Amino acid sequence: MSLKQIPTKIVCVGKNYALHAQELGTEVPPEPIIFLKPVSSLLASGETIRMPSWAGRVDFEGEIALVVGKRARGVARENAWDVVDAIVPLNDVTARELQRRDGQWTRAKSFDTFCPVGEQVPVADVDVGQLEVITRVNGHVRQHAHVDTMVFPIPELVRFITAVMTLEAGDLIATGTPDGIGPLAPGDRVEVEIPGVGTVANPVAVEEVDSS
Repeated sequence: MSLKQIPTKIVCVGKNYALHAQELGTEVPPEPIIFLKPVSSLLASGETIRMPSWAGRVDFEGEIALVVGKRARGVARENAWDVVDAIVPLNDVTARELQRRDGQWTRAKSFDTFCPVGEQVPVADVDVGQLEVITRVNGHVRQHAHVDTMVFPIPELVRFITAVMTLEAGDLIATGTPDGIGPLAPGDRVEVEIPGVGTVANPVAVEEVDSS
């Protein structure tokens, strides 16, 4: 794994780009929607995303992710970047049909290999005001968005999350995916790039798993 330490949790943000909420047929939320992915879903760049054969459509979701640098609780917006150690590209792989069927997102987001993460780059080496995320499938751009188009900016996400839970050093915050999500197929190669930071790239395969 490319992370310097295994996180205690992966906190994700849903519908944080207006056009993504629109493509899901929903409204922009009045406050951040947060959910968790298990640490067992982590995957390194180059390793294979394994789609369960019974799970239906599985989508890519490219995201800008933050690595927490120290224990954080009750962080004010103006201090948010003080608790962020690094930036990483992340793919919040999602079993879309299961997400819709369940009405909550845990199962759809939690399969092993459903959280590819790239190399982390210190936040001091990154122009955080110019962050972008680009997702490519088989070399074709499918998603591209600038940090300025987030519904809730990163400092607000840190404030909101740390008002709910204590973040530990190494924890990840996935800040949401832009519009352009779509299904993956066996044999695909999916890449999530943050220009100036790096890329997480993974092949895709089907895994025969008995769900009964």
